[in-house]
Amino acid sequence: MNGQHNEYHPDPDTSIHSRLEEWKDLKFGLLMHWGPYSQWGIVESWSICPEDLSWASGGRKPGIAKNYFDYVKRYEALQYTFNPTKFNPEKWAAAAKVAGMKYMVFTTKHHDGFSMFDTKLTDYKITGKDTPFSTHPRSNVTKEVFDAFRKENFWIGAYFSKPDWHSDYYWWQKFPPSDRNCNYSVTKHPEQWQKFVDFTHGQINELVSDYGKVDILWLDGGWVRKTSDDEVKKYLADETEGSRWARNPQNQDINMGKIVKDARKKQPKLIVVDRAVTGEHQNYLTPEQHIPDDGLPYPWETCMTMANSWSYVPNDKYKPTNEIIEKLVDIVSKGGNYLLNIGPSPEGEFDSIAYSRLQEIGAWMKTNGEAIYGTRTYDTFKEGDGIRFTKSKDGKTKYIFLFDFPDKMVTLAKVSANKTSKIQLLGSTAKIKWTQKGQNLDINLPASLKSAGDHVWVLKIVD
Repeated sequence: MNGQHNEYHPDPDTSIHSRLEEWKDLKFGLLMHWGPYSQWGIVESWSICPEDLSWASGGRKPGIAKNYFDYVKRYEALQYTFNPTKFNPEKWAAAAKVAGMKYMVFTTKHHDGFSMFDTKLTDYKITGKDTPFSTHPRSNVTKEVFDAFRKENFWIGAYFSKPDWHSDYYWWQKFPPSDRNCNYSVTKHPEQWQKFVDFTHGQINELVSDYGKVDILWLDGGWVRKTSDDEVKKYLADETEGSRWARNPQNQDINMGKIVKDARKKQPKLIVVDRAVTGEHQNYLTPEQHIPDDGLPYPWETCMTMANSWSYVPNDKYKPTNEIIEKLVDIVSKGGNYLLNIGPSPEGEFDSIAYSRLQEIGAWMKTNGEAIYGTRTYDTFKEGDGIRFTKSKDGKTKYIFLFDFPDKMVTLAKVSANKTSKIQLLGSTAKIKWTQKGQNLDINLPASLKSAGDHVWVLKIVD
């Protein structure tokens, strides 16, 4: 997954611009990586990629196979034992709602090609006859997840991998794979590539036709894109790790224009995120595991794991609640959204720690959510390291986030108040004393008010 770029090309469909403003109001979402790989507790998909990458070959489950080809065979056999009998998407949706999340993105298919929905175009799927869970009444997992979250008024996002390492149309069995890319020459075998294009269009059409309202089509695998000869040369000369080990870059045009046009016939105002592909089909940008230092001047979302891994790993280390909330505040103050990932277990459960984190985040959001939802960036997003700002859309209300409770007084030079301003600490009805001395705004906060909040304290100024 990669999505850190500095260019933005607005969608020519102006209705998408207003839809993106609605999306920016949501601020906080849930991403879920889930598939048969959860049974091994390893990185999703990448362990079958033949590149010499730390998260690929280094992420393989040890002691499984003697060579790469045997490993892939055993990895794909995980289909035969995937049986998440504790799958309960209503529990996930309820926990996410308590946390104050407003939208979700679910992995309908990752790079390994295993479809978590009832596609008619492959048997390598959760509803396939070789998957034990296929006999379960809720086997069409994507439908169940979408329905559960939609009932809680979430926006629905479908993660979909453009590359498919199981498909014979992408990794053709006639040749061994050499890297993440299509393993044959697209120019030499256009008929094979067209089969893959048709397959990809067909699966996306299923998702936008048969699964209710979809708000976001979140496409991963940015190397599958229209690429010029010059861009291929530039890619080959790139010294970053992801490029250095990819030996077969080539033009992999899947006709994104048609995908978007056809999808929006079924799903008007669909936001499309063609990750890491500069152009009009990347409606917002997705820096991964990273918060831009100063934000970005266009719609963006940081996608980040709650634990260390995107996929389920037993005994994974989860970020403390305080850190998650501070990251949320930092992102929102810079104009972004926060998409926080949790990987369900092979049984279909979140880790108990993840549920606890969501509940604790929700308690904070219940008090301070008005400073998050529907806000926009202030004139400056911060003052020092531990203070952040947002404002209401009409600019009449300003919010000040304090990462540490001050010792009696906080002095601000970048926010001011006037004679009619009212200042309140969210979570408290106590009267706040303050003075405006030239450029400095001094706000008195007695130690007794610290118990009114937790993690991050929020002051509200209404002019």
